Amino acid sequence: MINNKKVVIILPAYNAEKTLEMTYNEIPFEMVDEVILVDDSSHDKTVEKGREIGIKYIVEHEKNMGYGGNQKSCYRKALELGADIVIMLHPDYQYTPKLVPSVAYLIANDLYPVVLGSRILGKGALNGGMPKYKYIANRFLTLFQNILMSAKLSEYHTGYRAFSREVLETVNYEANSDDFVFDNQMLAQILYAGYEIAEVTCPTKYFEGASSINFQRSTKYGFGVLATSLKYRAQKWGLSNYDIFKNKK
Repeated sequence: MINNKKVVIILPAYNAEKTLEMTYNEIPFEMVDEVILVDDSSHDKTVEKGREIGIKYIVEHEKNMGYGGNQKSCYRKALELGADIVIMLHPDYQYTPKLVPSVAYLIANDLYPVVLGSRILGKGALNGGMPKYKYIANRFLTLFQNILMSAKLSEYHTGYRAFSREVLETVNYEANSDDFVFDNQMLAQILYAGYEIAEVTCPTKYFEGASSINFQRSTKYGFGVLATSLKYRAQKWGLSNYDIFKNKK
């Protein structure tokens, strides 16, 4: 715990057998209370590896629910366990668990309710091997969203995210897509609800075995991001009434 707040790590996994243990071993357990592994019907031995290394809470999807569907299960379980701070850590070892303390303390000390690990602050993205077309798309989409959402984030597309319990109990993430655009929709919901978002510089690694969507899926994601931004602006102007912007409380 930090300041009597329960810290829970969630690991949304799909075919993460080869990298799960490396990720798990770097988690700072001196401040982390629980770890949850949600396996999205992997074809490898992710679940067996999770049990082998001692993960207590493992949720198995009988069928693939998608990246967003996986996260929904993660957040449900974390809230069920009484988490006050929930940190999403990808088990493919693309993001370092060594940032967990920095991220957690920002929320535990009531400085920010949401923290992102940004690959763009500094030179983490390109130095870590991010493909140039993804970097260029990242910058374009981020600029587009900052304009439409009146925000100043360095990127909206990182998978390193931490949330307070209040945020997860407020925004209606269950209404979001089960695909990769879930992440982007959730940030739009958070900004719409008026929560502030902090960013910390985050190194990243692109290597064989690290999860990455192909060009076709990236293109679909990009259009989903554009649609999310336009929906946000239409909602702000009172032109629409989308369910994803209706808070749970």
